[in-house]
Amino acid sequence: MNNKPVSDKLMLIAIVVSMFLWGLGWPSAKVLTHYASVVNLGVYRYIIVVASLFLLLIFSRQRLTIKKAGIPFVVAAGVLLAAYSYLFFMGLKNGSPGAGGVLVTTLNPIMAYVLGALIDRKLPSRNEAIGLALGSLAGVILLRLWSSTSILDSGNIYFLLSAVLWAAMSKFTSKGTRYGTSTGFSLWQYVITLACLLPLVDFNEFSVVLSIRDHAFWFNLFFGAIMVTTVATTMYFYATTRLGAEKASSFIFLVPLAAAVSSWLFLGEHILIHTIIGGVLGMAAVYMINRKPKIVGR
Repeated sequence: MNNKPVSDKLMLIAIVVSMFLWGLGWPSAKVLTHYASVVNLGVYRYIIVVASLFLLLIFSRQRLTIKKAGIPFVVAAGVLLAAYSYLFFMGLKNGSPGAGGVLVTTLNPIMAYVLGALIDRKLPSRNEAIGLALGSLAGVILLRLWSSTSILDSGNIYFLLSAVLWAAMSKFTSKGTRYGTSTGFSLWQYVITLACLLPLVDFNEFSVVLSIRDHAFWFNLFFGAIMVTTVATTMYFYATTRLGAEKASSFIFLVPLAAAVSSWLFLGEHILIHTIIGGVLGMAAVYMINRKPKIVGR
């Protein structure tokens, strides 16, 4: 009798934990940008991710294969993730992780919705139109468009492009996971991402990195790869299969809070008022977009 409610509670906890791990990943990745080049950081991360996720899938006895029809989706998603990874680390190298975490995770779902509406040629409902208006206002505030140079400052241009790429990638992953397990699809997506980054890597840097004795580098490298990407993403994907994608996706707006607070705690980054206002408006936008209209009885 009580198994299902307990199971649902565990899934809710899993989503919350994964979202906060994603938020912690922003300042953690910022630390890494002081040690290595942007492309190499992506390669280091995805080597560990592929190895750890492969072991996880073998241990849990999940299927690794995907159907042939899913190959174009996994290739497209992997290429987009490689580009996102480059822009992600470039933004962190030149900007603030807290502000970037709020900007990207606030704009991601809104851009994904707009992209989906354009592809499906569907006009927004009243609630959706209000949500899109709030989301647009959030973007204006987060980017401080009233300042002519703000969009080019602090890595904002990289974060903005990251949000666009993630929205596009989410369309391919949402359609592609029907051809295999979500974790199996993710494994091959990460393999494609790694294959895209490898030709651009500086192999001379490998020996330098291996000689690093600073524990901060190794801790943040493995934390970002295993805890943030492998564990948190796997937890989130598993939770979406239990709770439903619509219900689970709303939890992504815990990430801006976690990113801003953890950047303040660990890196001393100031939480700016426009970041708070933009983040709150972004959450309100997603609430309105996902809000179902009330059916009034006659």
